[in-house]
Amino acid sequence: MKVRFLVCSLFLISFLGLKAQENFGATANFKTEPTEKINFSETDVAVFYEKKLGTKSKITNTLEYSNLKVNYEFNPYNFYADEDKFNQVQNKFEYSSEISEKTKWQFSVIPTANFQSKLDFSNLTVLGSLTVSQQLTSKINLIVGAGRTSIFGAPKITPIVVFDYKMNEQTDFKIGFPDSRISYSNNDRNQFSMTNSFNGNFYHLDETNKDNNAEKAVLSQMTSALEYERNVTGNWFLNFKAGYDFNKKYNLLDNSDHKVYDYNSGNGYVLGIGIKYKQ
Repeated sequence: MKVRFLVCSLFLISFLGLKAQENFGATANFKTEPTEKINFSETDVAVFYEKKLGTKSKITNTLEYSNLKVNYEFNPYNFYADEDKFNQVQNKFEYSSEISEKTKWQFSVIPTANFQSKLDFSNLTVLGSLTVSQQLTSKINLIVGAGRTSIFGAPKITPIVVFDYKMNEQTDFKIGFPDSRISYSNNDRNQFSMTNSFNGNFYHLDETNKDNNAEKAVLSQMTSALEYERNVTGNWFLNFKAGYDFNKKYNLLDNSDHKVYDYNSGNGYVLGIGIKYKQ
């Protein structure tokens, strides 16, 4: 109850503050990821705002809460009953600015609390990134940088590289690491996408596992998917996602981020649905 009260309070405070901002919105998403041995289902809600600072700079802030539920299908003796629900509360602040007409830079800082049921200061981790984008031609943009991310599960420094080619008003190619996307819009209300992303997360356990000294649960995978977003009416959007997780890993780590247990979850498909309000 304390966790739910805290999350609801954060969202209420953010929403009240958004009214004075130039652009704001909210999203809610649900996805399921069944594998050979374990079923994962995640619910995610977020509020965000964006504000321009003059003609060359802007800030974006996103407050997000997600809940991951894990169903161990082959667990007759209920061995993992205390590792079936995980929570995350994070706030992503981004600042971007123009260095010159063709060069921009962006900085983000992401304090995140990832936990089971007990939220305290020890659960707090700071992620973030720094990127520079260079407009090479009227259609080609190159983005390079680095960040402290959780795409491989435990937080670590990873590179960021994106080659962005806007073929025309309807088609855009973004090829890189950790995310790639090919998007096509046949009109103002429909957008179709093919995506490939390296993604993951980690959660601090409430209590250290006495058998193997595990203190953290981590998940990672590469996801390839087809996505469709529809502008239903006015400011409301619906989105659908269907794909597959490759090289999916679900492990327990000790306090030095060494693997102490492997669930061998196996790969599986991904199905997702979401709704977005944007103004």
